[in-house]
Amino acid sequence: MRDKKSYITTSIPYVNAAPHVGFALELVQADAYARHHRLLGHDVRFQCGTDDNSLKNVRAAELAGQPVQDFVDTNAERFERLGRQLDISNDTFIRTSCNTEHTLGVQTLWNACRASGDLYRKAYEGLYCVGCEQFYDAEELTDGHCPEHAAPLESIREENWFFRLSRYGDQLLESIDSGRLEISPAHRRNEILAFIRRGLNDFSVSRSLERAHGWGVPVPGGDDVVYVWFDALANYLTGLGYGSGQTLFEHYWNSDGQRAHFVGKGITKFHAIYWPAILLSAGLPLPSKIYVHGYLTVDGKKIGKSSGNGIDPILVIEDFATPDALRYYLLRQVRATEDGDFSQKRLETAWSGELGGQLGNLLNRVLTLLSSVFDGAVPVVPENDFTRKAEQLHQSVAETFEKYELHAGLAEIFAFVGEANAQFVRRAPWVDAKVLAGDLGVDEREAVLSRLGASLAEQIFALAHVARCLLPFLPQSAHALHEKLGLQVPDRYEDQLIVAGTKTSHSAVLFPRRVRP
Repeated sequence: MRDKKSYITTSIPYVNAAPHVGFALELVQADAYARHHRLLGHDVRFQCGTDDNSLKNVRAAELAGQPVQDFVDTNAERFERLGRQLDISNDTFIRTSCNTEHTLGVQTLWNACRASGDLYRKAYEGLYCVGCEQFYDAEELTDGHCPEHAAPLESIREENWFFRLSRYGDQLLESIDSGRLEISPAHRRNEILAFIRRGLNDFSVSRSLERAHGWGVPVPGGDDVVYVWFDALANYLTGLGYGSGQTLFEHYWNSDGQRAHFVGKGITKFHAIYWPAILLSAGLPLPSKIYVHGYLTVDGKKIGKSSGNGIDPILVIEDFATPDALRYYLLRQVRATEDGDFSQKRLETAWSGELGGQLGNLLNRVLTLLSSVFDGAVPVVPENDFTRKAEQLHQSVAETFEKYELHAGLAEIFAFVGEANAQFVRRAPWVDAKVLAGDLGVDEREAVLSRLGASLAEQIFALAHVARCLLPFLPQSAHALHEKLGLQVPDRYEDQLIVAGTKTSHSAVLFPRRVRP
């Protein structure tokens, strides 16, 4: 399967402020897919980064009284640190302001679109939202305000370069209708189709050097600056060396592999309409999949850097001393494609409930008995309905990835953990352990020992499959679970799983009880 290529990207956020927990949602979703595809044996390239070249970054730097480059450097490092703290497994992190290959690639893409006759100059006047970095038509506004930020817009008049988006409506419809460009979930796909069918207008792809404050990628051979969205979208190519002769571009993009973007619902239009049209103009392959997630809210309101209600995800991670508490909440408590509300109280409950109360407690009870009776060595695993169901767990979870229902994947895992707890109670191995401590005949002792061994071995087998299925979601906890079970972490799902004869750990605390000051 290594010949099956998967290129996975997150969007690149503006760095006008430190990251909030809403962006962590996108990171962990994309990371779960990257880890899942690696375990399927795919050749995976996973890219994250930051969008440094926006006007809103410039204004935020000016407000902070800092040079723009120093300001974006500081905040970009915070986003990169968030990825490390969340245990995101990206192969590369691109920054648009300090990557010469990116600048070269943006200009190469610009020249390709211009060679297709899709770039032209014209004077333009319109209403502009700096927060969205886009012009809005009057009918798109909400009470005269930006529909995304509920803020008034600026009236801008200047001469810009425009891209002939209107030329590509039919090709975009065909690409989406045919499935060549998949948009998930279906209701986001339908929104994009409806938008295209209403008719597409050409859009501005440059900004005056004056309005951009001299910040951004220069338009080739001109005095303007490339519009930040044209610049930013190009990162998916430039991170692979497009325009600079690197072979990664040919290997992962200009090939028959999967090209998947993870984006928030507020930027779907840019990724599902503008970006494919630019690629069509340049004669390049389209993304194969666009996964669109919702927003996190606090008290029903969108979390935003500008609204002042952002929750620092790094503080949450440090509070739990592991990224997996936050990863679990974002992947289990928030439906992958819909808005979800973040609550510290529900995060605490999740940690002590399914994680600690179900999985952690079961592991502790099984390993304690196994240690006391068998010195931690796993007996032969019986073949029965329970162990067969354990073997089928991976397939059930894999299907949720196909459907972009990550929350359902964790629900499958923890539903099985619930069944394992119920099986443990039915078998009541602690009773057999007590019986063994009494006076028994040889035959009776062997029968009790065999029954107890089978009860514990089937639980170890079940927990091993749970550990394997948790690898994309909760990598640190899954690795720790493998270690406590005496198992190596597999490179692939299909790697043979043998637990009989392994030596388990006597220390079984996986999700320690939190002591609040």
